[in-house]
Amino acid sequence: MRYFQLLINNEAITSKGKCYIYRIFLVTKYKTMKNLFLSFFLLLSLTINSASDTVKIKAPQIPILTDRQDNVLFYIRLDAANSKVLNNVKVNLDKKVNLNEIKSIKLYYSGTECVQREGKTFYAPVQYISKDAPGNTFAANSSYSVKKTELSTLKNEIILTADQPLFPGINYFWVSIEMKPDASLLSNVQANITDVILDNKSAILAFDKEKSISRKLGIGVRHAGDDKAAAYRIPGLATSNKGTMLGVYDVRYNNSADLQEYVHVGLSRSVDKGQTWEPMRIIMDFDEYGGLPKAQNGVGDPAILVDKTTGTIWVVAAWTHGMGNGRAWFNSQQGMGIDQTAQLVMVKSDNDGKTWSKPINITPQLKDPSWYFLLQGPGNGITMQDGTIVFASQFIDSERIPNAGIIYSKDHGKTWQTHNYARTNTTEAQVVEIEPGVLMLNMRDNRGGSRAVATTKDMGKTWMEHPSSRSALQEPVCMASIIKVAAKDNVLKKDILLFSNPNTTKERKDITIKASLDGGNTWLPEQQILLDEDYSWGYSCLSMIDKETVGIFYESSVAHMTFQAIKLSDIIKK
Repeated sequence: MRYFQLLINNEAITSKGKCYIYRIFLVTKYKTMKNLFLSFFLLLSLTINSASDTVKIKAPQIPILTDRQDNVLFYIRLDAANSKVLNNVKVNLDKKVNLNEIKSIKLYYSGTECVQREGKTFYAPVQYISKDAPGNTFAANSSYSVKKTELSTLKNEIILTADQPLFPGINYFWVSIEMKPDASLLSNVQANITDVILDNKSAILAFDKEKSISRKLGIGVRHAGDDKAAAYRIPGLATSNKGTMLGVYDVRYNNSADLQEYVHVGLSRSVDKGQTWEPMRIIMDFDEYGGLPKAQNGVGDPAILVDKTTGTIWVVAAWTHGMGNGRAWFNSQQGMGIDQTAQLVMVKSDNDGKTWSKPINITPQLKDPSWYFLLQGPGNGITMQDGTIVFASQFIDSERIPNAGIIYSKDHGKTWQTHNYARTNTTEAQVVEIEPGVLMLNMRDNRGGSRAVATTKDMGKTWMEHPSSRSALQEPVCMASIIKVAAKDNVLKKDILLFSNPNTTKERKDITIKASLDGGNTWLPEQQILLDEDYSWGYSCLSMIDKETVGIFYESSVAHMTFQAIKLSDIIKK
C-alpha cells in the first residue's frame, strides 16, 4: 500500500496515469509483492517517461520532386491538451536510402487549427507548397510555415530540434526533404518518425496509415508561372525511335481554363530518360490569325505519336478560331469552315522533335459537316504492326452527343480516315493494338464510375464491347492512359497492358499505374502502384523509357506537369 501512496502523490504522474495506478491496485492486490513491484515499475515507466498527448503522423504518398526546395515528407498533428513544448522529432532514414542524394531535411511549424474544422482530422491547415501560384511552386510559403531547423549533414537517424511552445489545441508541424538536382529519378526515399519529444518526454505516436512508405522521386517539367504561363495542362508523352522522351501539353497563359483561351501547344524534350528536360518549345500557335485576339485563336488538347516505321513524330490538336472566348465544347458549331467549327490540325517533326512543320489542317478529310466538334483523344497514339498510325478521336454529333473512335493513316500521315464511333456518350480515349490488327479503345465514359472499353478488327467500321467495359477500371470521369508493351520489348518477357488514371470513382486523386497480363480482362490489385494520393487535375500519359522502365507524364498534386520513371518490377510483382 505504501508504494501505491508514493505513486499517487507523485506530481510527475498525470491524473490519467494515477487512475491507471488505482486500477492496477485493485487488480493486483492479491498477487505477490514481486509481481506488484514489477507492475509498479512498468507503470512508472509508462506514466513518467511518456508524454500525455498523442502525436498523429501522416506519411503522404506523393512525388518528391528533385527540382523543389521543399517536399512534404511527413505531416505532424498534435492536440496539445497537456503538453507545453515540442522539443524535437527523430527521423529514421532506411539504410537503402542514398544519403548523398539528399540536400537537406527540415522541420517546420505551421501553427494552429481553425474552429470551423473542429471535430474533423486534418493534417495541415493549408497547402504548404503551392502547385498553382505562378512563380511560387518550389519552396514552402514562408507565411504559412516557420522553419525550426534544417540539417544538411545527414545520418540514417537524425534529430530535428524545434523547442516550439505549443498553442492550446491542435498544432501542426511538418518534415520537409530537399533532394539534390542530380538525384536519380529511380531512387526511393523510405523514412519513418521514431520519436517525438514533448515536454522532454517521448510522446505516443499514432500513424494515419503505414508507419513507413517508399516514396518515388520525380521532376516538375512544367510549373505554374514557367515562361509566363499561368497553367500547364493535358499531357501527352512518347518515346522517339532514338530514345528521346517527348512531352506535349497545353500552355495556358491567362488561366487554367479550357479552350477557347490563349493557349499554345508546348513540347519538352529529354535525351537522358527524363532526368533533365530541355527548355520548352512552342510547336503550335495561331496567335492573332485572321485579325482576332490570341485568346480567340487557341490551340490545344494535344496527342503525340511516333511513326515507328519512318521516325516521324506527329502531334495533333484542336484549333479554335473566333467563338468569343466561350467554351469550345459548347460553342463549336456545325459546318466545316474555321469561323464555324473547331479545326483538327497537325504538326510533324523529322529530326527527333527539334524542329516542327507548319500546321496541317486535316479537318476536311475527317469531319462530317453535321458534327459540332471533332478532336483527338489527348495523350498519345500508336504505330500498328503493319505500319498504320492511329490516334484516338472524339466528336460531338448532330444530336450534340459525344462519341469516341479513332482516326488513322496507312500512308504515314499523308491522308487520314475515320469510320464509326465505339460507344456513345464517351469522350477522351486512348488506343492500343492488343493483337495484330485488333485495336482496343479505352474511353472516358460520361456515365461515370468506370472506363468503357471496346475492340475492333476492321479499323473502326464495327466495334465490340470488351468484357472489362464499365467494370474493371474505375474512374471519376477523367482522361486516362493505356499502352501495350510487347513481350519482346520488356525485361519481364510478357505481353503487358499498362494503364494510369485517378484510381477512384468520384474524385481526381490517387494517380495509379496498373498492369494487366491477360489483355485487359483483369487488373489485379497486386499489379499496381500508387504514385500520388493527393488531389490534382488527374490527366496522365504513359510511354516506355526502356525495357525495364515506364515513364509517366501527368498532372500531379505537386506540379502541373510531373514526370516519373517507374520500374516494371515495382508494378508487376512476380
